[in-house]
Amino acid sequence: MKLSLSSRRYRRITKRIIKRREYFATLSDTNLQAQTGKLRAQINSGSTLKDIMVDAYAVVCVADERVLGLAPFDNQILGAVAMEFNNIVEMKTGEGKTLTATMPMYLHGLTGPGNFLITANSYLANRDAEQMGRVYRWLGLTVMPGVAAEGQDDNQRDRQAIYAADIVYTTNSGLGFDYLFDNLAANPTEQFLHGFSFALLDEADAVLLDTASTPLIISGAPRVQSNLYGMADQMVKLLDEDRDYERSEDTKNVWFTADGIQRMERFFGITGLLGEHYADLYRHLVLALRANVLLVRNRNYVVENGEIILLDRANGRQLQGMKMQAGMHQAVEAKEHLHITQEQRSMASITYQSLFRMFHQLAGMTGTAKTDADEFLETYRLAVYTVPTHKPMIRDDLPDKLYVTNTAKLMAALDVVKRAHANQRPVLVETGSLSLSNLFSRLLLREGIPHNLLNARSAAKEAKIVAEAGNMGAVTVATSMAGRGTDIRLADGVVEKGGLLVLGTERMDNPRIDNQLRGRAGRQGDPGTSIFFTSLEDTVVQENSPRWVAKYRERHASRRQQQLRLRGRFKGVVNAAQKRLMVSQRASRFQTLQYGEVFRIQRESIYRTRNRVMNSQNLDASVQRVIHNVAADYVQQHPQYQEADILDFIYQNVDSDFLPSALPQLGRPQERVVYLEQLIKDRIQRKRQQLPANDQWQYFQRVAILKAIDNAWIDQVDNLESLQAITNNRSLAQHNPIYEYQMESQRSYGVMRGKVKLNIVRNLLQSVLVMKPDGSIDLQFA
Repeated sequence: MKLSLSSRRYRRITKRIIKRREYFATLSDTNLQAQTGKLRAQINSGSTLKDIMVDAYAVVCVADERVLGLAPFDNQILGAVAMEFNNIVEMKTGEGKTLTATMPMYLHGLTGPGNFLITANSYLANRDAEQMGRVYRWLGLTVMPGVAAEGQDDNQRDRQAIYAADIVYTTNSGLGFDYLFDNLAANPTEQFLHGFSFALLDEADAVLLDTASTPLIISGAPRVQSNLYGMADQMVKLLDEDRDYERSEDTKNVWFTADGIQRMERFFGITGLLGEHYADLYRHLVLALRANVLLVRNRNYVVENGEIILLDRANGRQLQGMKMQAGMHQAVEAKEHLHITQEQRSMASITYQSLFRMFHQLAGMTGTAKTDADEFLETYRLAVYTVPTHKPMIRDDLPDKLYVTNTAKLMAALDVVKRAHANQRPVLVETGSLSLSNLFSRLLLREGIPHNLLNARSAAKEAKIVAEAGNMGAVTVATSMAGRGTDIRLADGVVEKGGLLVLGTERMDNPRIDNQLRGRAGRQGDPGTSIFFTSLEDTVVQENSPRWVAKYRERHASRRQQQLRLRGRFKGVVNAAQKRLMVSQRASRFQTLQYGEVFRIQRESIYRTRNRVMNSQNLDASVQRVIHNVAADYVQQHPQYQEADILDFIYQNVDSDFLPSALPQLGRPQERVVYLEQLIKDRIQRKRQQLPANDQWQYFQRVAILKAIDNAWIDQVDNLESLQAITNNRSLAQHNPIYEYQMESQRSYGVMRGKVKLNIVRNLLQSVLVMKPDGSIDLQFA
């Protein structure tokens, strides 16, 4: 086998680590523990992490064996080396990714805070922080779980202590929300993050691809309630598909046609529906169209007790308490004729794509990554490196079984489970949704087959059930993503039965997920079998296949013998549907990345400004610049002198008690700029007399500026979300939605900056200072 240059390099480094491990194994515990201080001293003297990697990895390998009783295999060391060179390492299930991670995490932990291991859920984060943390602590590093354990109050977490640790085990959502909250702090003492140095992503494909487009949103400020939802819903229900609107071939997007736009304009008696004047109406129509066409009841959501409850597409579970953003939830409520709930504005938002692209260095590990190597490289600049298994893989991956209908497919799958169970062979049945898991469970009960239905709401319970799936005679029914991160070890006697049988009841959205399911069996050289039962009624086939498939399904659904031979046009029907969906999903993620990049630039600019304000010891010069800009902006926007206009500006922003007789004649624009600037400075000087102590005055200015920034940013986040929804559906007349979004967002950002400056002046001058009996001051802003 010919090895690439990088692979040969990794193997050479691995051999050096193995050699050094022999030396460190001769040291006493005390001398081995002392290596941490020596390695840190080398870093402080200018050595890079690559310079000390061999010794650091060798040290932690010996520590793993002494503390955990687990000595990393050569292939695990090889995988750890590849991670340090910005790779996503593909290691099959059971190959020991958790232990492998101790090497890069220890190396980066030597640099201090800012290093994270991102894992699938809070249970795994807390479990691994405790188990692997024994090694790090023994070597003198600090480690903390970054998320609350199940049953623990999240508000009781000491975030300052957590993020001061050298290594933090956390989840992607936990880190993302903490990043957003950190940037909503009112003063530096409330912040807790120490920067993003290194992140190692466990199940990297799930984080960077499957949930990449998912926005993390902190909602708070309510919107003014709109009465357009019901009207927009009624309008959309009158439209005809293909004439007034069209769907994409993958049914994931929908847009109005030119005829549809004209029909709606006639309905409302207006012209220029796509113009800025009717932007809010058009936004509601787009939301109504998506709600009625793309979101399907009992698949995307259910209605219970008069409420919309979202369903997790990955496993079909109810997402209690979660709502769609940017008005989408309210549009679905209107569709279902429910009470329209209060729409919340987003205070802060970030996607996982943007979050993890912020790290100085990124690496990952997963059982399946090669199929999406191009996207990892293009989006995250991460190559994929496949590590050989420690023992040869002997799992038997059987060809798919294809049927016309779901019913025929499930009955055939049930027969296979019955035969395996009769032989006491353990079976893991994987489904694509919670509803299908429940249905298969009922079929098993009807046959009298005892089984575990993995629908626990607790990740810890999931892990326990999955871990027992290799017991003699066990039958476990689970959704595709359930129990991820937990190995299935075979009980005594199971090897003789052929090992674990993994049975998929449908092919998933991506071959990568199918491979993950197959990987449940055949870990570390164990025997095992995988097989998928598919049908022409499977979701991935129905939504992504040519029309002849639907016609064939309709004609032959009642046939007695429904199994189809995988030849001719049926040979690749499922694979072709998957490939079509993969292309669509990748395009969607790329579009999300493009939108997110515009958002990122503005978000980081605002956060940098906030941090400068919070950390500034004296804001006087900044306020003086703002005063000049506010005066100049007003005059530029009002080139013709109108006494009523300038008085209104003064009353609203500077001095509500200003006497009209005090306003002089101001003919030239420059005279008006100078007058307004001096008036604002004069009123600020009066305000300062109420706060003679400089530290009080600086605090007052800081709060006034931050409040102006935060209020304007909330409006801008809300505006960007609405703008994305509108431009994403404006594909008429050669419109480029990304270009339009960029142009509109830049324009609105400029408007926002002007609002920030004006509101700083207003907050400084129109606020009320109330002295409390204890001598403190209460600030009340208008």
